[in-house]
Amino acid sequence: MFGILKKLFTSAPDTNWNELMANGAVILDVRSKGEFMSGHIAGAVNIPLDVLGSQLSRLPKGKAIITCCASGMRSATAKNQLASAGYTNVYNGGGWSSLQNKIR
Repeated sequence: MFGILKKLFTSAPDTNWNELMANGAVILDVRSKGEFMSGHIAGAVNIPLDVLGSQLSRLPKGKAIITCCASGMRSATAKNQLASAGYTNVYNGGGWSSLQNKIR
């Protein structure tokens, strides 16, 4: 059970965030607009989790998508929602400030 939960909320340990970014990955920040406005990764797309299902057309299926939020909980949910919608190259980046440090 723990392994399943861990897999849902984390990305593979060998994820090369900089390589994903160099290849045109989209950073999807699923926090609320207010949270996003208080700080975010430059170039990130903000689609709050509660409206993600109706905004999927804003996201390219042909590129890697890295989800992020405040802590990693909503980004894990977003990753699963995107996978269910047919997106095959999705990564949970966890908290946005931690992700920002990984892609510098």
